[in-house]
Amino acid sequence: MTDASARSQEQSLHQLLAPVVEQTGLFLEDVRLARAGKYTTLRVVVDLLDGPGDLDLDTLGEATRAISDAVDAADPVAGQYTLEVSTPGAERELHTPRHFRRAVGHRAVVTTAEEQTLEGEVTAVDADTVTLTVDDSPRTITIALADIPTARMVVSM
Repeated sequence: MTDASARSQEQSLHQLLAPVVEQTGLFLEDVRLARAGKYTTLRVVVDLLDGPGDLDLDTLGEATRAISDAVDAADPVAGQYTLEVSTPGAERELHTPRHFRRAVGHRAVVTTAEEQTLEGEVTAVDADTVTLTVDDSPRTITIALADIPTARMVVSM
């Protein structure tokens, strides 16, 4: 299977699964197919719709069952496959306003377009900016989302 056909199949799976995941109260973050010889793995990443909070295992289990039923009924993956359903993880990358809203109250590392690296707590987000309370300083910085090429949540102990 070529990269183009794999991407096309992933897009079709995304269209199939987005409403199924939404019915469980979650957001479909990503769908990927991984092939290794005759083995295929369907990786589905789900998350809360928006804002801060944690995704519990019961809700993830409900989403997994719904996704499995939908894929079994539509049969879009040829042959046998392994289904993996997960969340973006504790140290997820942040790209969209929704990602940053999910990070409010959590720590993040943000690299600006000027290649300045800042670490601190995400305290506010709107459609165009994110506000970060920077570590080792009482200051807060508001940065345009367009000026953030990379960012990710970090776990601190």
